[in-house]
Amino acid sequence: MQNYRLLEQAGEVGKPVLLKRGASATLEELLLAAEYILNTGNQNVILCERGIRTFEGHVRYTLPLASVPYLHERTHLPVVVDPSHGTGHTNLVPRMSAAAIAAGADGLILEVHPDPESALSDGYQSLDFQQFQETMELCRKVADAVGKQMAPASYAGARE
Repeated sequence: MQNYRLLEQAGEVGKPVLLKRGASATLEELLLAAEYILNTGNQNVILCERGIRTFEGHVRYTLPLASVPYLHERTHLPVVVDPSHGTGHTNLVPRMSAAAIAAGADGLILEVHPDPESALSDGYQSLDFQQFQETMELCRKVADAVGKQMAPASYAGARE
C-alpha cells in the first residue's frame, strides 16, 4: 500500500487491483494510495479492509467494520472485507463475515482449506469447506435481512 511506484505500475497493467489497507494505515492513507492507481486511468480498484493493529491481544488485528460505510460515503470504489486476516481466528470469521455484509461490504475474502490443521500457513484462521458453507448460509440470511443480494460463493483455485 505504501510502495507508490508499485501502485502506479499495478494501475498501468490495466487489470483490477485489490488494495488492502495496511495494518497501521488510516482510511485517508488508503484512499490516497488508491489515487496512485486511479491516476493511471485504471478505475478497477477494489478497497479491502483487513484489520488494523491495536493494543488488543484477543485478535490478530482489530477489524473496524465502520470503515465499510465510511468508505462507501467517501468513494465510488467497491469495498471488500477480509475477516480471516482481520481476526486471525477461525471461530470469529463466520460472525465477522456476517457483520461485514450487514455493514455493506461488497464482498468477502475468506481463507478456506480442506484441512486447516495441515495448512502450510494461516491454518488457524482458515475455514474448512463445511465451515465455509455454513458461513455463506449465515451471510445469505444477513444479506436478505438488509436487502442485499449475494452472488454464488466459490472456492478460488480450489480442487474438490
